[in-house]
Amino acid sequence: MSSCCNNKHACQAAVPVTEIAACDHDHTGHHDHHQHTHAHPPVPDSTPIPPGAACLRLLVPAMDCPTEGQMIDKALRTQHGVQALAFNYIERTVAVYHAAADEVALLAALAAIGMPATRHGMDAPAPLAAAEPAWLLPLSGVLAALAEGLAFGGHGDASGWVMLPALLSMLLSGRSTLRKSWYALKTVTLNIYFLMTLAVCGAMVLGQWPEAAMVLFLFALSEKLEARALLRAGEAVKALMALRPDRAWLQQDDGWQEVDAASVRVGHIVRVRPGERVPLDGELTFGHSQFNEAPITGESLPLDKGPGDAVFAGAINGGSVVQLRVTAPADGSVLARIIRSVRDAQAGKAATQRFIDRFAARYTPIVVAIALLVALGLPLAGVMGWQAALYKALVLLVIACPCALVIATPVTLVSALAAAARHGMLIKGGAALEAAAHIRTVALDKTGTLTRGEIALTQITHLDPAYDDSRVLALASALEQHSTHPLARAICRAAVTRGITPDSTVLQLNEHAGMGVMAMLGARHIALGNRRLAEQLGVAPARLEALLAPLEAQGEGYVLLLVDAQPVALLHVNDEVRPQAAAAITALKAQGLRVLMLSGDQAAVVRRVAATLVLDEAHGALMPDDKLQRLAANQAHGAVAMVGDGVNDAPALAQADLGIAMGAAGSDTALETAQVALMEDKLEKLPQLFAHARRSMRVLQANIVIALAIKLLFFVLALAGVATLWMAVFADVGASLLVIGNGLRLARARLR
Repeated sequence: MSSCCNNKHACQAAVPVTEIAACDHDHTGHHDHHQHTHAHPPVPDSTPIPPGAACLRLLVPAMDCPTEGQMIDKALRTQHGVQALAFNYIERTVAVYHAAADEVALLAALAAIGMPATRHGMDAPAPLAAAEPAWLLPLSGVLAALAEGLAFGGHGDASGWVMLPALLSMLLSGRSTLRKSWYALKTVTLNIYFLMTLAVCGAMVLGQWPEAAMVLFLFALSEKLEARALLRAGEAVKALMALRPDRAWLQQDDGWQEVDAASVRVGHIVRVRPGERVPLDGELTFGHSQFNEAPITGESLPLDKGPGDAVFAGAINGGSVVQLRVTAPADGSVLARIIRSVRDAQAGKAATQRFIDRFAARYTPIVVAIALLVALGLPLAGVMGWQAALYKALVLLVIACPCALVIATPVTLVSALAAAARHGMLIKGGAALEAAAHIRTVALDKTGTLTRGEIALTQITHLDPAYDDSRVLALASALEQHSTHPLARAICRAAVTRGITPDSTVLQLNEHAGMGVMAMLGARHIALGNRRLAEQLGVAPARLEALLAPLEAQGEGYVLLLVDAQPVALLHVNDEVRPQAAAAITALKAQGLRVLMLSGDQAAVVRRVAATLVLDEAHGALMPDDKLQRLAANQAHGAVAMVGDGVNDAPALAQADLGIAMGAAGSDTALETAQVALMEDKLEKLPQLFAHARRSMRVLQANIVIALAIKLLFFVLALAGVATLWMAVFADVGASLLVIGNGLRLARARLR
């Protein structure tokens, strides 16, 4: 059986993947982080990382959202040698890619904007940010409510009785906002802190002290609530990180010693006891056990493994003590790559996310300009008094904050990617997830994708009733037991599986290259081979034509067993179609997708498999360039996904709108080349992938509609003079919490 690509080494061209937004391979450790959401305007997309750039990873404890990221971006971009920046808001780190930049100058630039930083090692966990006393915010709320109550009770908004609790409330809850707004002013950055401070100061100038206090309290409360909600988006990633053991039992001269897993090198021997997680990728050298590999492949059923079998870091040893030889360092394991890909998902922004970022970057200054126009233009035109116009402008300033709109995309995408990883689908960023949602055609390779990629005995046709299955396999395995040909191995495996022992009376084996094997069984002459061997032994051509022509037309593999030059059995050997292939293709078609096969195998073989699976199209005998042309022709009618093994299908995976590698857990190339890596050889994950991607995009679109609708509603209410400052803040908080909660639903999604 021919392979779909005859030159596997030549086909390993790398598929372009999104640059990783952090110093590569420095993604270890467990973290707990404070994070909030106001990203106004958002930080521009990260610049592609220049080849050969040095990487300096900085911990910035005060950076917990893109608002601070924008100020850091402004401060560092102007420094000599800085080429690109990548932000990780969950861990509060900045990866600075540079060419001979002065580290001292970089740290000084950050300190000047209130963002002191320190060098952060690869394995160092991010320390917790200093938390304010828990009683400060509740007390601020009580004082703000007291000021409102006194104002409603008849005291003037600007009376001393009202001003005192209002001022105390603002001092308790507004210090962080005021400090950050000062640094925003210094860096000429129009962000939420500056806008909120401006609105509060304006309210105080207008004598609206109770409202100023309530606005600051609600804003501080929103940050706390959003921080807690957003932490859940990082929980899925932290749950993955928790699967990787920090310690390993290493074999030493004097026995076994528990060491840091990161210190274990390739080739070392480690021991894993029952109930423990495998600390590093390796190959079993001693013992048999069952391993739960759900964290890597999504397969919940334990797998039996013994010496020579590969095991992955994070798998649970459920049986007995085993030993393994380490095959990859801690930061190079399959699990580490999965964690790294999910944690750095923000590097691959979806088109929707890039659009929202650009929209938000323009939305804020436009609304601020309208606010200025309202504050100055309406009074000058005689439409409204100065005080009323200024108040309306302050409300518009609060509405200018696109919190919910900006946070809608990253929360939704990270939740969706983490859920997919939990089910054995490694999707490399939001761009790949969005591409999966828009696929219209799925192209599949045959060998190793739709089929097992391994020749197997599928059927025995009896031509002489004296020779049943057992007798046929006993003779055939005796003839083939010393051969390394794939057909011979398939026959011997079938005999072993059925418990049939090769006939030991078969003697004088004589192999005929390109035809088969002949031997003696007592006084009888037996042979096992193809049409040419049968013709040489004198079998009538008409009989051979009747027996073999239908099989050859369908591309089926076979061998003939002959006794004294008479055919007694026909053994059918083929690359078996995967048992779940038919159901997976039916499910794909039910989703409205076209399914086709592109293979380098013989056209007759491809037709047979296509007929079995009822594909929309099937093309065989394709060279790699032919596959690319077929893909391009289908791309003219919509987005195309190519599914292959990630090795010999690399050019096609690159050409397709979405490259999907099957069975990537054991393949370094597959993990690196494809945009989506299915960790198991399970075709049923394909319809799950596309259904999950479409659902994720529906949730994302719903979040955007919610955020825009609420902003539009309050924009109209503000212009109509109905919305108040505290209502605008409350609406912003509500919208943010709504989109966060809606997006987090995807983190709990069960892919079926």
